[in-house]
Amino acid sequence: MLAATPAHLLLCVLLHLLLLLVAPVAVMARVTAVIVFGDSTVDAGNNNAVATVVRSNFPPYGRDFPGRRATGRFCNGRLATDFYSEAYGLRPFVPAYLDPDYGIRDFASGVCFASAGSGLDAATAGVFVRRPLCPVSIVFNTTESSVEEKGESVIPLWKQLDYFRDYKRRLAAHLGAAEAAAVVSDAVYAISVGTNDFIENYFALTTRRYQQFSVAEYTDYLVGLARSLLVELYGLGARKVAFTGLAAAGCLPLERARRGMLCAEEYNAAALGFNAALRRVVGELADDLPAAQLRFADVYDLFADMLGYPARYGKFHARSLSSLAAYVRGGLTSERFVKAEVGCCGSGTYEMGYTCSLWDARTCRDADRYVFWDAVHPTERANRIISEYLFNTTFSHFL
Repeated sequence: MLAATPAHLLLCVLLHLLLLLVAPVAVMARVTAVIVFGDSTVDAGNNNAVATVVRSNFPPYGRDFPGRRATGRFCNGRLATDFYSEAYGLRPFVPAYLDPDYGIRDFASGVCFASAGSGLDAATAGVFVRRPLCPVSIVFNTTESSVEEKGESVIPLWKQLDYFRDYKRRLAAHLGAAEAAAVVSDAVYAISVGTNDFIENYFALTTRRYQQFSVAEYTDYLVGLARSLLVELYGLGARKVAFTGLAAAGCLPLERARRGMLCAEEYNAAALGFNAALRRVVGELADDLPAAQLRFADVYDLFADMLGYPARYGKFHARSLSSLAAYVRGGLTSERFVKAEVGCCGSGTYEMGYTCSLWDARTCRDADRYVFWDAVHPTERANRIISEYLFNTTFSHFL
């Protein structure tokens, strides 16, 4: 029997690492679909069908998406939820429910109900409202009347749930009741919402919430709404649910640009307080609801580290065993983020939606070197890093 030499051991290690880099992970458990609720962090294009300025279905958005399509995602490419779907062995992106290019056959393996600009608080969805008699002007909704009385808004969570009920009916007609019920119960539900409640509603003073609540009281109010959402989804058949916490919203380029490039620490404190309360509620419901697999997906520390130390996050593609060996020895420099305080689009300090223009010569050529695509939303590469982290820490537990 031949003794293993150091060279043989090194070769085995390198081959193993190479396989990890290029081979897909075998998925053993059944995940039938990825079903998404939330805001612009996960909206795959539902706002394209809504009379709102909160949209991104035009270049340069989508320039790195397959086919270079501006789908309505607030990104240069794919979102974290798209990568979750791919990791589960499903399609490489999750289509929007209101996208006319897709039907129930497509939605059977994944569907997105999220709407950019939405929040847990229904008042947040009404911040930007198009009045019925004034089809051009956009106004702030500063009253407590309903969104319907004011005009069309982005899609609030209650309406997203209505669309989910409609989806279930269509799915049963397509697959039959038993198979449709199995799809719903074995699907993974990804929820990402809450940031807009603070930065577009409470702290922006666009509704009366800042008069009605202290920050702590508003946090309790939002978490109560999150609890109700989870209970309602459970009642509708959801069993595998991950609720993503808030990131450091005070360090978004849009907020930093208003403060001499410093982070708004009161926003970050609000996010941390919300996350702590939400984590407790998710844990309580996971214990109380039979057969429920509820998980809190904590992204705050990872994203804060990406913003504080962007050069730590590089990308590396092994093209040969020699280059892989150099990387393992630390002798190879990978491409890393170089910009975390501004976005790629335009000046990177205020551009979002229509202000992110295809004709702005300042827009960067390589979005992979930026954490942010526009002044609020991450690049595809940042989304991929976030999704890999959350898949390993949270979403893989549903397998």
